[in-house]
Amino acid sequence: MVERDNTGLGELRRGVLVLAVLSRLQVPQYGYSLKQALAEGGMPVEEGTLYPLLRRLEAQGLLASDWDTGSSPPRRYYRLSADGTRAFAALAEAWREQVRVIGAFLEDTP
Repeated sequence: MVERDNTGLGELRRGVLVLAVLSRLQVPQYGYSLKQALAEGGMPVEEGTLYPLLRRLEAQGLLASDWDTGSSPPRRYYRLSADGTRAFAALAEAWREQVRVIGAFLEDTP
């Protein structure tokens, strides 16, 4: 039987994962190092979630990638594109505003 998340935590987490990934890719990283950085920051993510997300963000023009074939094994490094840098700044500002708004709601809970 599959356990369902009726609290909305999974949906909330999926919503902020893009912002978390963009925040960690201000410095180029390969997939596994990004996975580790996210986990160390308190947001563990499965490879089956991370790699499709990276491909989608690259297809949207928010990321660029290059292969480093000088290492063993070869690694694909991802970094923010110019559009990704702008998107990150906009999402970060929107996140800060949402934190402010929700914080006020939580402080004023009836």
